[in-house]
Amino acid sequence: MEGETAAKAAASSSSSPSRYESQKRRDWNTFLQYLRNHKPPLNLSRCSGAHVLEFLKYLDQFGKTKVHATACPFFGQPNPPSQCTCPLKQAWGSLDALIGRLRAAFEEIGGGLPESNPFAAKAVRIYLKEVRQTQAKARGIPYDKKKRKRPHTATATPIAGDGDDAGGSGGAALVVTAATTV
Repeated sequence: MEGETAAKAAASSSSSPSRYESQKRRDWNTFLQYLRNHKPPLNLSRCSGAHVLEFLKYLDQFGKTKVHATACPFFGQPNPPSQCTCPLKQAWGSLDALIGRLRAAFEEIGGGLPESNPFAAKAVRIYLKEVRQTQAKARGIPYDKKKRKRPHTATATPIAGDGDDAGGSGGAALVVTAATTV
């Protein structure tokens, strides 16, 4: 029964790619088209992080996220009361997901060593971080790293006079208290 289910899943996945795989293929083809239309045309083997940044900036013209300029009266307001002339750009989350898919596609085609992957370049990571911070400020949402919730833990604390410092029998009594850190 279990093997039959796995076989059916494998058969269905081979007949039609997942949504992620389809999107990855579409993104990869878009990037290759961008390289072909680049002046002068670029070969994938000569592509660098700088070319990836050019591609991301090119994509901004198709964005749907309003990013207020610092001079805009609505800068820093999460829900502006009216329209302004600030540009529409690609949302940070969309760019981040796109880079992840392109990085995976590059590795799948055997683009070389992971260090040579232009989508994993330090400049690309820095650019994405700056976009995230800029968009958060423009919308009035301070970007702070979310603190990870720690799992419920138990801590042991010795009871005063448990005999450890008084040369007792060594059978120390412990009090276990639950501590929750948020």
